[in-house]
Amino acid sequence: MTTAPFGELITAMVTPYDSCGEVDYGKAAELALHLSGNGSDGLVISGTTGESPALSRDEKIQLFKSVVAAVKGKVKILAGTGGNYTHQSIELTKLAGECGVDGIMLVVPYYNKPSQDALLHHFSTIAGAVELPVMLYNVPGRTGVNMTAETTLRLAEIDNIAAVKEASGSLDQVSQICAKAPPGFAVYSGDDSLTLPIMAVGGVGVVSVASHVAGREIKNMITAYAQGNVATARNIHLRLLPLYNAMFITSNPVPVKSAMNLLGHELGSVRGPLIALNEKEKDIITRVMTELGFLS
Repeated sequence: MTTAPFGELITAMVTPYDSCGEVDYGKAAELALHLSGNGSDGLVISGTTGESPALSRDEKIQLFKSVVAAVKGKVKILAGTGGNYTHQSIELTKLAGECGVDGIMLVVPYYNKPSQDALLHHFSTIAGAVELPVMLYNVPGRTGVNMTAETTLRLAEIDNIAAVKEASGSLDQVSQICAKAPPGFAVYSGDDSLTLPIMAVGGVGVVSVASHVAGREIKNMITAYAQGNVATARNIHLRLLPLYNAMFITSNPVPVKSAMNLLGHELGSVRGPLIALNEKEKDIITRVMTELGFLS
């Protein structure tokens, strides 16, 4: 099995805000330590779940610094430095490297709708500007463009492009990547509910949202499958499926942030254009977490 360069369970961490809607760097440090002690091998800071489009460059840099200082190497830290302007992504990636992160995550550019050749140029240009290992992030439901298996495999030949977070929702596409990827290139599920199926075709783990709530259980599922305990892994997967679904009843990260607040973490709300859960949505989250034993 391909090794997991950033660990098997990576949590795409939410960004905490204070009561005024400002980034709470102290809470971010606390949350990073909490996650590192509850199953996570790595953290993505300022990714989609961290509301990267709603953060300024200075806020992102301070988040990288705060989390790196807090975890002190206990887990791998990936900086979300991708965007829809290549030059700015290069600048942010270089600054993130100065903060001491362990790698970077580069999302497919959103809104611009680049061609496959443009994606090759965009990602290879950024990767060539730094020595940090790179995780690509394909999420067509957010970006409007699917990075094909062929494009991913061409990028996988670049030395410091080490992995892809695949959230296309296509097991066929993931299977094609796993079948032809060069040695050492890792495929991570970008959807909690597809972690086990993707591991079955050669994936190494997941970049998770639900691990904020169920990190230990998800880590146990991954470990069980890797050790050949397929029935145990399947049972954990099926038990957590309602949680996975609940975390996406509306736009991520609104549900997971609400869930963490219910657990007492006080991470604040979300920034516009996102809004907090309505009462019906909040009731669904509360019911699912209670039924699964995460809330008393």
